[in-house]
Amino acid sequence: MSPSNEQCCPRFDPAPWDEKELQWQDKRFVRDRVTSILHIPLNFGAVMKRNMTRIEAAGAASDRNVILSDENSLWGADVYIEVAKDVPGASMATISGSFLCKVFEGPYQNMRKWVAEMKAFVSGKGRHIRKLYFFYTTCPKCAKKYGKNYVAILAEV
Repeated sequence: MSPSNEQCCPRFDPAPWDEKELQWQDKRFVRDRVTSILHIPLNFGAVMKRNMTRIEAAGAASDRNVILSDENSLWGADVYIEVAKDVPGASMATISGSFLCKVFEGPYQNMRKWVAEMKAFVSGKGRHIRKLYFFYTTCPKCAKKYGKNYVAILAEV
């Protein structure tokens, strides 16, 4: 494959995620922190590269490629990379719970609108949001190649 045709992210299928309820029990992740300014990440690539090197060295890569972001501050976010087993030298975390999920497509500038739609979706199900996670399903380069920029929002309920 020539460099102009390479993709680092698998093509995302929204069907298993969109408007679904997910049950997770001790789902294992590597957790790290990304520095941001007003939710715009500054070092996401470096954080991903550092962690993917550790994950690959440990043979711990997950076949699902789930990477979640907890946008818990204007100045940074916790990033969770799903793994198949513990990774030496990495901060590990588990996530358990019930999650309502909805998939959106378009530019990131729509995030405020998507969050409002997600809140209405969860409320319409008679549930309450405890926490939101954002699943950026592909990197910007692969989103451009595929012609779709999917973002799944998971609401812990």
